[in-house]
Amino acid sequence: MHLGFWEKLAKPIIGLSPMDGVSDAAFRYMTAKHGQPTVLITEFTNVEALNHGAVKALAAFIYDQVERPVVAQIYGSNPEAFYKAVFVAAELGFDGIDINMGCPSKAVSGNGAGAGLIRDPALAQEIIRICQKAIQDWANGKTLYEAEVHRDIIDYIESVQKGLMPDTFEAPARPHQENRPQKARSCIPFTPKRRLLPISIKTRIGYEKPVTAEWISTLLECKPANITLHGRTLRQMYTGEADWNEIAKAAKLVHAAGYGATILGNGDVKTLADAQKRIAETGVDGVLIGRATFGNPWIFSKQQTQHSINDRLSAAIEHTEKYTEIFGHEAGSFAPMKKHLGWYCSDFPNAKELRLKLMMANSLADVKNIIAEYESLNP
Repeated sequence: MHLGFWEKLAKPIIGLSPMDGVSDAAFRYMTAKHGQPTVLITEFTNVEALNHGAVKALAAFIYDQVERPVVAQIYGSNPEAFYKAVFVAAELGFDGIDINMGCPSKAVSGNGAGAGLIRDPALAQEIIRICQKAIQDWANGKTLYEAEVHRDIIDYIESVQKGLMPDTFEAPARPHQENRPQKARSCIPFTPKRRLLPISIKTRIGYEKPVTAEWISTLLECKPANITLHGRTLRQMYTGEADWNEIAKAAKLVHAAGYGATILGNGDVKTLADAQKRIAETGVDGVLIGRATFGNPWIFSKQQTQHSINDRLSAAIEHTEKYTEIFGHEAGSFAPMKKHLGWYCSDFPNAKELRLKLMMANSLADVKNIIAEYESLNP
């Protein structure tokens, strides 16, 4: 058991929730720069994909120093693959590792991962313990090669540590692959400091119905550094309302465990004031905010001011610039950015027309031109 940075965080902890397809490196950068949440967690990454050398999956593990403390979230159901994935996250310099035991997606939970682990407590405990063993082994000097991490993943990590971030997220070319096309952008070279990193968990209150007391007690037997609890069951997905009474039950259990773990609540937190209210009512150490961050990188800021249309459009351009810097200009690579542009453009005059035009954008230049046209017509 190692609490790491979690025990040093000022309370209340108000952080950014990991969201698949949303909280990529550009989104987290904008949130960190303009809102300064207490902690940020990446999109989840499949441990089995890393185990098979899927370098493309490592796009989720790009981060900026402004995000620290930043946590790598992983998911899956194969303990051996979790062991190797911990080495990957540690070598990339993360501050902690979070195990996803809450994703309700059928593609994830149906394979026994994410919230599917709620129905297999023994496997859940095995995964936590093997992650804890992995970080202990890494801190003691075990190498990526000795951990039998896939060679393509090792090559990618070594490139990043040398200051080269492949744009294509393909395995870096080795000497016998000289004809393989490669692109790279500069990043800061680094050597990870071998140390224990905290292992945390993000989960739900149950599968078909709340089983909070039994489930949280099961997790606490493994002494994770932090538990984040979403107040819905898997069956609820994201419908209905999060049950903060169940989260309050979990908070009592975590604090009664007595070893210093923190607990965060998650679900339907829309503002900082809402976060403070939930924290006071339930006794959690903090919250993670998810969907309320869409198009609102300022939500975590202590200076809660009304942001002008110009602020929002400037942020949309800055976000696009960062996205383009990170993910490049490959055909089709711009599509994930469009939903963010739509979120920036709401609740102001002619926002719908602007959104529709931005949905047709395919580059940073397009975005700048469309916004410039809007501003000229709406002075």
